[in-house]
Amino acid sequence: MDLRRLVEYDVLALTALIWFLGKFLRYAFPPLFELLQGSYGVSNAAVGTAYTGFMLVYALMQFPSGAVADRVGAVRVITVGAAIAGISALALVFDAPFLALAAVMLFIGAGTGAHKTVAVRLLSRVYPVRTGRALGVHDTVGALGGVAAPAAVVAFVSAPPLLDGLLRRLPGADWRGLFVVSGVVVFAVAAAFAVRVPGRLPADADRGGRQDDPEPNAGEYLVLFRDRRLAAFVFVTIAAAFAYNGAVAFLPLYLSQEAGLPTSTANLLYSVLFAVTFVQLVSGDLSDRLGRFPVMVVTLGLAAVALVGVVALAGSGALVLGVLVAAFGVGSHGYRPARGAYLIEALPDRLAGGGLGVVRTLLMVAGALSPGIVGGIADVAGFRPAFALLAGAVASSALVGAGLWATE
Repeated sequence: MDLRRLVEYDVLALTALIWFLGKFLRYAFPPLFELLQGSYGVSNAAVGTAYTGFMLVYALMQFPSGAVADRVGAVRVITVGAAIAGISALALVFDAPFLALAAVMLFIGAGTGAHKTVAVRLLSRVYPVRTGRALGVHDTVGALGGVAAPAAVVAFVSAPPLLDGLLRRLPGADWRGLFVVSGVVVFAVAAAFAVRVPGRLPADADRGGRQDDPEPNAGEYLVLFRDRRLAAFVFVTIAAAFAYNGAVAFLPLYLSQEAGLPTSTANLLYSVLFAVTFVQLVSGDLSDRLGRFPVMVVTLGLAAVALVGVVALAGSGALVLGVLVAAFGVGSHGYRPARGAYLIEALPDRLAGGGLGVVRTLLMVAGALSPGIVGGIADVAGFRPAFALLAGAVASSALVGAGLWATE
């Protein structure tokens, strides 16, 4: 591949790198739950609720970010969101009560929440004949943030801080330093995105429709969902998001407390969940060739079977659980490029940003509520019943998707 061909993908590269950093910040928190519980003296429900708050704010940013991008452009929305996330990450340098930590998590959720909806539409415009592939690359790079985050947490918690001086003198500087470094990197990448991307976009790629199109109103976005097939597909996304986010938030604790694995092993398997994200490079391309529903149904079915196995075989040891976690990751990641491509194709161009934002708001609200529900059930009845609920959710998602495929 020559240099000119590589330059064609600079928009994808910068957009995906911002998504990587957003996912990194999000998934740096679950491996810290046990440490935060000890440091602040809080329960599973407390850390789960704080994470639910993070995800709720993230979810509530989906529609406004998409609707604003339809009017002012995707580049501005993505850049401002990254800046908010970077400032919030830097704020964690200060030692403060648990409520202050939870508040900062809300701001990080707001900043990172401005990205995905807008990025999906932007990439579909820049790479119209390779949408599935572009979204597969974007989500793969983003999911690698989940691979890197647990390893970075271990490095900053178990090793002396890399930065002497100020960070070394601060209480809890080990894990706080991770967020300081992350905040600096986020700012640098956001600046590169703001400078480079505008000059690389095709005409009308930045906004929702053509320059002479009337601005959409909220009612037009809501009318889209009178279509029964689209409404059923929204259920598929909601159920899958509920299952995935609940599993992701508490998988390290589930593996250590319910499955009896050492904490280090549990965190390693947690990284495996994200390491298999490369499947999106294949599934996105396959969805361009074979269709969206075949890829979604197969991958969601795999995720359902794997999560049932995680619940039923909790005491089977690291090897078996590692295979099941990997299979759950393959299924959960594999359906995403097809999901995004299907939604973009189903929505009118001038309403694509806000329409996708409505869908992502609903699925992210479901995903945001999941950690709090899982944490509450775990406190009362244990982790196994909580994860059984998640397995049922992803199984229902696969079944409804199969029904849509059969009637397509």
